[in-house]
Amino acid sequence: MNTAILFAENFLQLSVEASPWLFLGLLIAGLMKAWLPSKALNRHLGQGHGAIIKAAIIGAPLPLCSCGVIPVATELRRSGASAPATSAFLVATPETGVDSVSVSYALLGPVLAVYRPITAILSAIFTGMLVATIKTPQHNVEAGLTPKSADCCTSHQAVAEVKKPNCCASASAHATDSVIKKIIAGLHYSATQLIDDLMTWLVIGLLFAATVKTFIPSSVLVSYGSGVITMLVMMALSVPMYICATASTPIAAGFIMAGISPGTALVFMMAGPATNISTLGVIKNEMGTKVLVKYLLGISVSAIGFGLLLDWAVTYFMIDISQQMQHSHQILPYWLGLTCTGLLAFLAIKPLRKLLI
Repeated sequence: MNTAILFAENFLQLSVEASPWLFLGLLIAGLMKAWLPSKALNRHLGQGHGAIIKAAIIGAPLPLCSCGVIPVATELRRSGASAPATSAFLVATPETGVDSVSVSYALLGPVLAVYRPITAILSAIFTGMLVATIKTPQHNVEAGLTPKSADCCTSHQAVAEVKKPNCCASASAHATDSVIKKIIAGLHYSATQLIDDLMTWLVIGLLFAATVKTFIPSSVLVSYGSGVITMLVMMALSVPMYICATASTPIAAGFIMAGISPGTALVFMMAGPATNISTLGVIKNEMGTKVLVKYLLGISVSAIGFGLLLDWAVTYFMIDISQQMQHSHQILPYWLGLTCTGLLAFLAIKPLRKLLI
């Protein structure tokens, strides 16, 4: 009975610590969803190394999970984005985001909260560059698309004098949508679809972290909690999983509390969200087996490389990640965390949520 009470207390404590930051991340993610539609990204993700870098930087903060990024990336590819740029987008987008960064700060401390999005962007660029080494026959990526269809108001201006469908008027009408409507749409997305996408795995992650904190002594995994072999095992476990960046955070916190090195936990947070059976299947169907092999190689090499670098850095600079995790938990008042936990629980229960939304 005492163990059950301790487990419940640990679960509540972790939930209270993560909830305010998750709430903030959901708010920012919803606003980004409203103001950064995926169609606006197509123009920047064509051929060249510049497109790869753009895809990584654009994808990193977007509020899309491992599954949600698939239709967006598919549309980008079919709209003319190159295979390297699409690969970079597929890596950067699920590996991090505004919501996962905020939760990382709450549960893992400032070092990992900063290091994680940097590694997501760099690993995406590396993977995209690796895919770019594949020699493919040159073809017109815009085949099947309406020439310059993205900008109907600037192309064929002479046609404006002819009575054609008034696409410019439609674009102008769309541009006049009120700011308030966009904000409401973004908040509605955060409070419904995004929470539904995140909550199951987030709860599983919190349960896992609470289990580790309650039942596993911190010394159990210390002897074999780091190194290339351990990271390869973590990579093998992560590849087939479906888990988003935010939900992987409490699981990683549980790993660190159990004695796994921060670098090994980072491998899980990088490889888990960026690889799952659905994503790998889409890559093979849309871009081919060669791209799939380079995609997996890029993620594996970068995840293990950045994991080893993190372990070296925390040892060399004598950074105590566990101590940072404890300090980051004490920033916000308990009542605020408890309130946010209650609100998130309310929104996660669809019958209750439908009473207000």
